[in-house]
Amino acid sequence: MTERVRHSLARPWAGPAELALAVALYALYEVVRGFGSTSLSLAQAHAADIVALERRLHVFGELSVQRAVDGIPAVPSVLGFLYMSLHLGGTATALVWVYRRHRDWFPLVRTTIVVSTAISLVIYVLYPAAPPRLAGLGFADTVTSAAHVNLSSEALGSLYNPFAAVPSLHFGYALLVGVAVAALAERRVVRILGALYPGLMLFVIVATGNHFLLDAVAGGAVTVAGFWIASRLVPARRSERRRCVFATC
Repeated sequence: MTERVRHSLARPWAGPAELALAVALYALYEVVRGFGSTSLSLAQAHAADIVALERRLHVFGELSVQRAVDGIPAVPSVLGFLYMSLHLGGTATALVWVYRRHRDWFPLVRTTIVVSTAISLVIYVLYPAAPPRLAGLGFADTVTSAAHVNLSSEALGSLYNPFAAVPSLHFGYALLVGVAVAALAERRVVRILGALYPGLMLFVIVATGNHFLLDAVAGGAVTVAGFWIASRLVPARRSERRRCVFATC
């Protein structure tokens, strides 16, 4: 049974089957990450713990970043748009690109997303945490105020869990996409853009008040763990040069 599962994971499926799987997994993700009961006070308490740890590590600077950005005309609106569009749009675009141009790599990338998302869902249920904008610490809700999309509305609240801030899969997915593009793209400029993409996402999620720095660190760690597990489920079928880029050998 295990070998059958590994064989299934190790090959790219037909396009419609991959699309159906992606839609089903995303629907399951949205349902499961809102599973369980929590309260704003508990989520804020966990956010306060994160801030306390950042202060001890001398890395708490998210509020200063947001206030600096808010003073620049049009930038908050752009960042709000990027926050709403890059997570799904950028990830989906990268997956399609890998599937069409580097199909041997697609099973590894797809399985990494599945595994890292599964790990994250468990953490969301066990450790609900408020994002900065809901933490009661003076952060603005940039996406609502500048991009005019109320993330705390009842309509959107019925579609996602606002207290699923740790780990940040916005950053986790961006890290995977960035590494994949940097490793696989033929053109140098595209590889550079791939390498810069995780940094852009980190800036976006911090400046919009949607994640703390340690949320992103947790998202990166979960994605690295997901890749490690996926690499042992999916047999290697790649060149030596690119294997070294992914495995940092």
